[in-house]
Amino acid sequence: MRRLLSTLALTACVMTALPTTLAHAQGFVLFSGVKRENQLPFRFDFGGQRNGIDRYILRVPAEKMKLAVAQFAVSYPDYYKGTFDPEKIEVRVRGKKVPLSEVKWNREGGLIEIFPEEPVPAGSRVELVFSNVQNPAFGGTYYFRCQVLFTGDVPLLRSLGTWILTIN
Repeated sequence: MRRLLSTLALTACVMTALPTTLAHAQGFVLFSGVKRENQLPFRFDFGGQRNGIDRYILRVPAEKMKLAVAQFAVSYPDYYKGTFDPEKIEVRVRGKKVPLSEVKWNREGGLIEIFPEEPVPAGSRVELVFSNVQNPAFGGTYYFRCQVLFTGDVPLLRSLGTWILTIN
């Protein structure tokens, strides 16, 4: 009986710790509600620690870039209490920095709009680099949504996917 109780206790501990450990791994989230094909890859350069300064590398795979893009819009939830530095936001295409005409941060609306000087070509691997980010004081999981305005398309933002960021 003692051996059975020990085994059950150990199993319960492992089963409780495993989802927490996996959920905090960068770029890997269990049961997010976002279909796998709609999840976008990302990286924290400084670990995604709460209340710390960080750099977010938000990636858009080439296969998502079906047409040339004139605008990127990144929306985030109202409960995300971090701050951004619009002067430190850049777009990289195939590793090279792209000149931007404007970056707008709507704090109240939870939206960052990024306007490249020239449309980003279709089929490009893109990185949206947010430097000098002040992470929220409280950890959590935050869904950052990527929308774009394709050139020559109806002036309507189209969703490319979601980055699921976990701040420890």
